[in-house]
Amino acid sequence: MKMRKKRAVLAGLAAVCLIGMTGSLAAGCGKKDAVSEKTGQEHLTGESKDSVVVTMPKTSEPEAGFDPAYGWGAGEHTHEPLIQSTLTTTTKDLQIGKDLAVDYKVSEDGLTWTVTIRDDVTFTDGEKLTAEDVAFTYNHCRDESTVADFTMLKEARALDETTVEFSMTKPYSIWSYTMAVVGIMPKHAYDENYGQNPIGSGRYQLKQWDRGQQMIFEANPDYYGEAPKIKTVTVLFMEEDAALAAVLAGQADVAHTAASYSDQEIEGYHLMAVHTVDNRGFNLPCSEEETRDGVVYGNAFTADVNVRRAINIGIDREEMIEHVLNGYGTEAYSVCDQMPWYNEKSAVSYDPEQAEQLLDEAGWKMAEDGIRRKDGEKAAFTLLFNNGDSVRQALAEDTANQLAKLGIEVTVEGVGWDTAYDRAQSDPMIWGWGAHTPMELYNIYHTMGDAKTAQYSPYANASVDSYMDQALAASSETESYELWKKAQWDGTTGITQEGDIPWIWLCNIDHLYFVRDGLQVAEQKIHPHGHGWSIVNNVDQWSWNVEN
Repeated sequence: MKMRKKRAVLAGLAAVCLIGMTGSLAAGCGKKDAVSEKTGQEHLTGESKDSVVVTMPKTSEPEAGFDPAYGWGAGEHTHEPLIQSTLTTTTKDLQIGKDLAVDYKVSEDGLTWTVTIRDDVTFTDGEKLTAEDVAFTYNHCRDESTVADFTMLKEARALDETTVEFSMTKPYSIWSYTMAVVGIMPKHAYDENYGQNPIGSGRYQLKQWDRGQQMIFEANPDYYGEAPKIKTVTVLFMEEDAALAAVLAGQADVAHTAASYSDQEIEGYHLMAVHTVDNRGFNLPCSEEETRDGVVYGNAFTADVNVRRAINIGIDREEMIEHVLNGYGTEAYSVCDQMPWYNEKSAVSYDPEQAEQLLDEAGWKMAEDGIRRKDGEKAAFTLLFNNGDSVRQALAEDTANQLAKLGIEVTVEGVGWDTAYDRAQSDPMIWGWGAHTPMELYNIYHTMGDAKTAQYSPYANASVDSYMDQALAASSETESYELWKKAQWDGTTGITQEGDIPWIWLCNIDHLYFVRDGLQVAEQKIHPHGHGWSIVNNVDQWSWNVEN
C-alpha cells in the first residue's frame, strides 16, 4: 500500500454543504421532486434495507434518454444499460458471458453471426421479447447511432422467434463486445418518445426522471434472472462538492468523489477505490508540420522518435500519481492496461539519464537557460487540456514541470472541445480513454480512410494497421488477443517504447466513492473511462448488512 500524500481540501465543510444543498441536494432537505421522500428519509433512519441512493456527475445524465442509438449503454465507454437486456455480458475478467443469448456462432469467413436467444423473456409491458426485437434494435442503431460505430453491420435479421442473424460488411471478431452493451428495445413500442419513456426487459425499470436532478429505478418483478437484492436505486446528478455535501448530510449511500477529497473522514462512511482503465495520456504528433484545409498537422519537435522515447521514460508516473491523485491511481503505459489484449512490452521504467542521452543523440543540446536547442530551435511544445477539467490541468502542469528538468519547455493551455480536435493534430493534448473492448486501440492508432493517418493525431504504421485488421478478422475474440498484442509490439515494430511511441500514457485514475457503512457493494470489474454508470453495473447484487 502506497503512502497517500495529504492534500488540502476546500476549506469550510459547512460552506461546501450549504453550497451543495442550494442545488440538487436541496431536495434532500425538503423538496420531494429532487430526492424522493421514500429513499431519502428511510436511509436517514436506517429503515430501508433494499434501496440505495447513488450520486453521479451531472455529465452522466443521458441527454437523449435511454435509446441505445443515442448514447445509453454506449456512452462512458460502454457501461451496461441496466434497464434493458443485452445479448452478451462481460465478466469480471472481461471475458464474454451470456445474457439473452444462450448460444452464438460465427461463420468461417467471419461475415455471419448467428445468435440463439432465450424464449422466456418479456418486456415490462408484458409483451414477449423475440428475435424480431433484437433485429429491430441493431438495425436501428446501424441507421441512427450518433455515438457508436455500427458500420460493420450490414443487416440484422430474425430467422425465427429465437434466432437472429447478423450479416457483416467485414469480419469483426469482437462483435461479442458490442453485443454486451446494446440494450434490446421492443419493436412494437418504439417511437420518438422511447428515450424518455423506455420499456425494457432488464433488471430494473425506470420509474421517475426529474431532469437535471435524479432518476429512480425499481426492480423488474418479472425479470428472468436472479431477482435483484436492491429493489430501488435512486441516482442523483451532482458535482463533486455537492456529492460531498450529500454524504455529510447522510443523503447518499454511495457518492462519487475526487482525490482532493479523499482525506476526508466522515462518520458512518468509508472510502472505496475502484481500479480502472480510465487512463490519461497525451498524443505526440509523429509527422513534420504541414497545413491542409486550414488545419496544421504534425509537430517539428515531436516528429523525432527519439524525442518521443525520451519523453516516455522521462516522466515519473509514480510521483505524478502521488502528487496529482493523492496516490489513487496506477501507472499507465497503454490505452489497454490490464486488459486481456494488453502487451506487457508497453511498460517502461522511469529513466531520466537515458532520456537525456536520447535527446543528446537526437541533437537537442542543453543551453545555458536550461532549455535544449537544435539548429537554433527550442525543444518546446504546447500541451493542451480541456477547459474545466482540473485533473487534466494538474497532469499537464506536472508533465511540464517534469519535462523542464530534461530541458524541454512545455507551455500548458486550456482549450474547448470546439477547437481541441483540430489543435491536437499539431499540439499534444491530455486525453481520457479506456474501454472494455480492443477497438479503443483501433480508434486511436489505426489509419482512417482516405486521410491515411490516425484519427486523433498524425500517425501511421502499415504493420500496426495490418495486425489490427487481422485481429478483427480472427475467428473469435480470444484468438484476436495475440494479434492486438502484436499491433502494440511484434518484436520489430509497434507503438511501444522501442517502436513509434505516438502516445504517452500517464496514469489510470482510480474511481473513488464514499460508501455508507453497512452497504456491501459487490465486487467491481475494472471500470472504463467515465466516473458514472459503471458503479451500478451490478447494483442488483449489492446488499445491506442488517446488523448495521
